[in-house]
Amino acid sequence: MKNVKILGTGCPKCQKLFDLTQKAAEGIDFECQIEKITDIQKISTYGIMITPALVVDGKVKISGKIPSLDELKKMLS
Repeated sequence: MKNVKILGTGCPKCQKLFDLTQKAAEGIDFECQIEKITDIQKISTYGIMITPALVVDGKVKISGKIPSLDELKKMLS
């Protein structure tokens, strides 16, 4: 099982990325645990400056924008 994190302060874009990530994971039958990280100090440990961000197994996949559903599916698989 992969570990997926959504980094963001809780803004609407962060929530949209969370929702899309869940949808993408379901669409490719991807078993993962999705966690929201809203603590700014924890977010800063990933070296990103702009949220929302997607982290898969400790690696930042995207930051500062919301990818399409198809892009998310590729990032997760």
